[in-house]
Amino acid sequence: MKTFQQLGVASQSIEAIQELGFDQPMPVQEEVIPLLLGETRDIIALAQTGTGKTAAFGLPIIQKVDIQKKAPQTLILCPTRELCLQISADLNDYSKYVNGVKVLPVYGGSSIDSQIRSLKRGVQVIVATPGRLIDLLNRKVMSLDLVHTVVLDEADEMLNMGFTESIDDILSRVPATRSMLLFSATMPREISRITKKYMENPTEIVIGRKNEGALNVKHVYYMVTARDKYLALKRIADYYPNIYSIIFCRTRRETQEIADKLIQDGYDADSLPGELSQSQRDLVMGKFRSKNLQFLVATDVAARGLDVDDVTHVINYGLPDDVESYTHRSGRTGRAGKNGTSISIIHIKEKGKIAQFEKSINKQFEKRTLPTGDVICEKQLFNLVDKIEKVKVNEAEIERLLPSIFRKLDWLEKEDIIKRIVSLEFNRLIEYYHSAEEIMEPTERSSRKDRDDRDDRSDRGDRKSSDRNGGGTRQAEKGFTRIFINIGKTDGANPANLMGFINDHVTGKVQIGRIDLLQNFSFFEVPEEVAPKVVHTFKGLFVEDRKLVVEVAQESDSRASNSPRKSFDKKGRRPKGKRY
Repeated sequence: MKTFQQLGVASQSIEAIQELGFDQPMPVQEEVIPLLLGETRDIIALAQTGTGKTAAFGLPIIQKVDIQKKAPQTLILCPTRELCLQISADLNDYSKYVNGVKVLPVYGGSSIDSQIRSLKRGVQVIVATPGRLIDLLNRKVMSLDLVHTVVLDEADEMLNMGFTESIDDILSRVPATRSMLLFSATMPREISRITKKYMENPTEIVIGRKNEGALNVKHVYYMVTARDKYLALKRIADYYPNIYSIIFCRTRRETQEIADKLIQDGYDADSLPGELSQSQRDLVMGKFRSKNLQFLVATDVAARGLDVDDVTHVINYGLPDDVESYTHRSGRTGRAGKNGTSISIIHIKEKGKIAQFEKSINKQFEKRTLPTGDVICEKQLFNLVDKIEKVKVNEAEIERLLPSIFRKLDWLEKEDIIKRIVSLEFNRLIEYYHSAEEIMEPTERSSRKDRDDRDDRSDRGDRKSSDRNGGGTRQAEKGFTRIFINIGKTDGANPANLMGFINDHVTGKVQIGRIDLLQNFSFFEVPEEVAPKVVHTFKGLFVEDRKLVVEVAQESDSRASNSPRKSFDKKGRRPKGKRY
């Protein structure tokens, strides 16, 4: 293994990174740094988050800055505000002993006026989210004419978040002679399109394999019935006394429900749903980063770009749909050379997906049995004993209080004191697991019965609601067309917000007639002449990670008496029905 000095890193930067605890280059740094310092123009680096990417491009960037020029020379694009701020902070640390280097984070949710003032004072390195950068470029308060290096960090995440057009716009404004470095954990088709359009014979660096999971992350799964998922989550949380975890849920609603349950059960938890304002998001993330929260519950969308060190476990409250999402989730732990664990709580019907993911990320998933209550209590107890042994005692401060404490506890034997300390700490846990039933792993037969029971309950609920409201058999008013949408009361829909949702997406004011809200889906009526436009507008849209289905309802629509689960295929398509 080479040293940073052998890679060509300047002595000022070496001094700075040694203070940060960097002793030897990580693999991605050893590969990328010499290329960026050399004559290599375009580089594609496929590596997981937490592998030392920022230093890999940050150290050469600082070294190539011309401090005599006060205009942007390097542009770093990243998907989120959090990552933007993290990269900027790291670059400032690396350039501690390099006088004159100015790094500016540019992101939405903060005062654009202060960013404009900083630009006018002169900066050489811009770290930006695409949206705010385009805003500044359109205001003509900055120019990219002198940019010689462009870095796309977490490029796959930016494309997943819908920044494709913004990236195209930005890259069209930088000089054609610039060099470009693209960092990505996965290699989806859209990344290939960008590389072909904007790169010339790029050098490709792969740390591990394409789409491979992080090397120091262990992958584990527990199989339970649907009704036992939250109980399983609690056992996992209790089994690891020092857990510091991100819990991934599939929907915003599930995220809030799980966070609320954890809080009610006494865990230090909070949710990170997608609709939080930037100030609210900063507050939650601040509590999590400072470890005042033990659990952060989030959707994939809300967690994009999170850069938090020391996360011990990622918990998948159900598997995501694709391997790219799983790779990003598991990459939130095991960062910077530390070990981490990715735990999945799955239903038996997801077992096939485990095999697919194993093949894609080249990792073996370990199947485990949920720990019993006795094992959990024992592990928590010994963790407390370890803390008592290692606690730092402030002798000077406690000395004056000890005589009174000794007098107060003089009547108790040592064994009695220990028992009372343990009981004070663990009575709730012991009582809970004393009465809790053990969670049994589902069999194919029990899984089918569990699923059928839930389907029957859903069917009965929707039939009753359909009968009350007219369901799919109701005829539309004259001059109106009846439209189906797969959003219902379960999603928090009511007539007011459903009307708002429709009018927010469909151009022009849409007159909406009767609305029938059911548990898992709804019907609404619009004038016949605008029905094609309404259906077409929602084609291909998603609500969170669920495909939105909007189509003309049939006169005897089967969904009035059947669960949507039975009316659609896995991609959200209805086998029959008129579409525009």
